[in-house]
Amino acid sequence: MALTGGSIGFACPAPGAAVACPDRKVVCLTGDGGGMYTLQALWTMARERLDVTTVVFSNRAYAILKVELVRTGALDSVATRLPLMDLDDPNLDWVKLAEGMGVSAVQVDTVESFSCEFAASMAANGPRLIEVTL
Repeated sequence: MALTGGSIGFACPAPGAAVACPDRKVVCLTGDGGGMYTLQALWTMARERLDVTTVVFSNRAYAILKVELVRTGALDSVATRLPLMDLDDPNLDWVKLAEGMGVSAVQVDTVESFSCEFAASMAANGPRLIEVTL
């Protein structure tokens, strides 16, 4: 499923479609900023035991909002470093956030470790989160 509008936070709730097809593996790709808008979707995945692997690309920023500010002319590309757009003080710990909602989780920072964890998740059942630090 893809979003045609531009709403931030759409990705995490979309795997609720797994309710309709419980025999199919679902993969959710989201950024850390978008994921924070709808974090509670992880709890739903755990509660409903949905077979969803969520991959959070963690760049510690609401990067899309910075891009949109530049596109609208509200800021030039040099001025996009706004403290309210950063997610690094304090850093978000997606592993703890996921585990606190009943979803097993790991953090990776290399392509090799991501490949290994993603393969393991594809072979397992149930909700799982992989945080990819960028």
